[in-house]
Amino acid sequence: MAWITGSMLLLLCLELILKYGLHVNGYDAEGHAKPVIGNWVAFAHGWIYVVYLVTVVNLWSTMRWRLGRLVTLAAAGVVPVMSFILERKAHAQALARIESAER
Repeated sequence: MAWITGSMLLLLCLELILKYGLHVNGYDAEGHAKPVIGNWVAFAHGWIYVVYLVTVVNLWSTMRWRLGRLVTLAAAGVVPVMSFILERKAHAQALARIESAER
């Protein structure tokens, strides 16, 4: 979920930069300006982020991490690139904890 959420967030950032920073718009057959990517990106990222949050809460409660870890993982879904970095770190820590529990 971190990879999907992060990818959608980067796509959303790209859309916002193109739309508001560079004023790039597409035009329909009637000559009206419309977003290049479309408004579906923000909508899709919002719902994917909700699923990401459910996944994060499940992982957090299963691993019995501190509250700060939950907040950090939740923030990773709205800070560009942070989800990719924390996914790798959380994955490694979770595997280490599981392996130590098996011993």
